[in-house]
Amino acid sequence: MSTSSTAKAAAPRIVIVGGGAGGLELATKLGKSLGKRGLAEITLIDCSRTHIWKPLLHEVAAGTLDVNDDELDYLAQAHVNHFRFVLGRMEGLDRTAKNIALAPVFGHHGEEIIPARTHPYDFLVIAVGSVSNDFGITGVAEHCLFLDTTAQAEQFQERLLEAYTRAHVQGGVTEPGQLDIAIVGGGATGIELSAQLYQATRLLSAYGLDNVKPSDIRIHLIEASPRLLPGLPDRLSDATAEQLRTLGIDLLLGEKVVEVTSSGVKTASGSFIPAGIKVWAAGIKAPDFLQSTDLETNRINQLVVRQTLQTTRDDDVFALGDCAACPWPEKNGNVPPRAQSAHQQAGLTLGNLKRKLRGEPLKDYRYTDYGSLVALGKFSTVGNLMGNLLGTVMIEGALARLVYLSLYKMHQLALFGPFRVGLLMIARFFSSRLQPKIKLH
Repeated sequence: MSTSSTAKAAAPRIVIVGGGAGGLELATKLGKSLGKRGLAEITLIDCSRTHIWKPLLHEVAAGTLDVNDDELDYLAQAHVNHFRFVLGRMEGLDRTAKNIALAPVFGHHGEEIIPARTHPYDFLVIAVGSVSNDFGITGVAEHCLFLDTTAQAEQFQERLLEAYTRAHVQGGVTEPGQLDIAIVGGGATGIELSAQLYQATRLLSAYGLDNVKPSDIRIHLIEASPRLLPGLPDRLSDATAEQLRTLGIDLLLGEKVVEVTSSGVKTASGSFIPAGIKVWAAGIKAPDFLQSTDLETNRINQLVVRQTLQTTRDDDVFALGDCAACPWPEKNGNVPPRAQSAHQQAGLTLGNLKRKLRGEPLKDYRYTDYGSLVALGKFSTVGNLMGNLLGTVMIEGALARLVYLSLYKMHQLALFGPFRVGLLMIARFFSSRLQPKIKLH
């Protein structure tokens, strides 16, 4: 028998770019099912070495969550779950050669540690998430902080602690707006950050930085729409606004930001909100490089996909999560960029990749909206649950908080399984009683 007839065919190469909620869950499940048995070579590519669930970034920014307690190491996850991890940032795509272009990787001191290179694929899943959209407004890029990545959230926390420490040493606030925080965007990110910051400022005073009183700090939440959470039901918006006003958060609704300066925020009505720290959480877009991939994109750079989550111009390229413009026929729009969307899309893509390898027809994605929840720190959680039996049900307080926390546990279960999640819960229970309630360095 000839060597060529006995040679084993190479396993198909499935490459996932982006280790967010959807991408990492997909890589883990593909590794367990196909990678472990040698039926496919699974590779995850991300520009960071670690993963943290993006809805937790507002807690990292406020310092109420230490990222070291909740981040996951991609290399370790890959080793345990039979896939390969590659450090890199996608910057281009050659669909003819089936190669991804990866940008150089630089070290902490600016030195190049990995040169620019290409990575081959047979099937590609793009799950690169989203970044903040500044809409070209003057001063936003120069003077605002963003919460797209762990590094940005940690930068915010450092800025907050430095400003608070400086004011404490000075004996208190010495100029208007010195410690004030302006958050632009009344969606879930802006709302959850404002509530966490309310909690953080009181904890900092409790830990000895008591020359600064909580009343010295004003938290402004600025939203162009007449109400918070403009895409969600009025009852949820009203309940959230009531809770925030109870906490003393300054709500500026119907105020469109036209410029951000080093000292504050200007709005179309002529108002000026002085603030030492400015945060932009007013909109998202997919990364700009997607426009250069020769795949169909929309006005905010999202890849346009069919119901199978395949891109419109290439059957071998899928997209999921925030970077995908996926049709939602029931609403005559696109699926909203939420963690539950990415989780559902990862599950469908898992099945469709297996069907594609077997030569079977692919299934269509149908988004199931389970409702929305907004966490207001330790003070409350409000939201609505949607289901076939009860319809839409408004919930708040302890029940809503329990449901909110369960969403993160579902993500952990997809990555670790029930046994490891149980161990993590036990470890977190004891560590939370040994550590301060806020990160102080």
